[in-house]
Amino acid sequence: MRNALGHLTRGLAAAAVVAVGAPAEAQIDLSGEWANRYHEDQPERGPGPELRDYVGLPINDAARMRGDAHDAALLTVPEYQCRPHGAVYQSRQSEFRITRTIDAETQQIVSFDIRKRWQAQERTIWMDGRPHPPAHAAHTWQGFSTGEWVGSMLKVTTTHLKPSYIRRNGLPQSDTATLTEYFIKHGAFLTWISIVDDPVYLTEPLVRSTDYALDPTQVIVAYPCQYVEEVDRPREAVPHYLPGANPYLDEFARRHGLPLEAAAGGAATMYPEYARRLQ
Repeated sequence: MRNALGHLTRGLAAAAVVAVGAPAEAQIDLSGEWANRYHEDQPERGPGPELRDYVGLPINDAARMRGDAHDAALLTVPEYQCRPHGAVYQSRQSEFRITRTIDAETQQIVSFDIRKRWQAQERTIWMDGRPHPPAHAAHTWQGFSTGEWVGSMLKVTTTHLKPSYIRRNGLPQSDTATLTEYFIKHGAFLTWISIVDDPVYLTEPLVRSTDYALDPTQVIVAYPCQYVEEVDRPREAVPHYLPGANPYLDEFARRHGLPLEAAAGGAATMYPEYARRLQ
């Protein structure tokens, strides 16, 4: 009996060490104020990409048609003036803050919470093992995100996204898209990798990475947004171009000396072999 109790006690002690020690080894503190690096992917960080700049994007014909119909004047419509970036584009623009919520009893991370300055976007990444909602649950700009540790990387899976865009030049993202992200901390720097799978508009996963630097002096201020009538136009008019009617589709390619085919994008333009094909 004594031996049995001894084995049981040692077994429980070992289990406690595993249960308490293992997660703690993986729990990297990603919290802090993270600042933009404006020299990197500068069009995404600032003014936005040019019209029909689809190079290196695995889009299909449906996405290309949506992009070609885009009119930047759409942003003057009241419904679009305070529209936030969806989670798919969130990593590309604006400084942000990461905070974490810790369970008082277990001391395990319940969630990471992201606050972006632009349009005051709030996003929660649940770390407590809860499942994603059913398919018919509401979709939001930031979707529903759950995280898990892969070594020292935080892997995040996001579903239930509203339709949005993969670039600010009209390339769309559907509400069936799934976003997979990896947050990798290197001292005072953070690499944010995003992988978009969208069966409606992409023929292959779209992989992008963005870097940020820790800035303890950064302050994320409030972002009150009020829409106004910027342009006098007929009621319910929505700026757009009909198929084949956009007169500006060749400007990007001509300005940079690119073949029109390359500017139109597609999965082939992602790979080095494409340059030899053009030659």
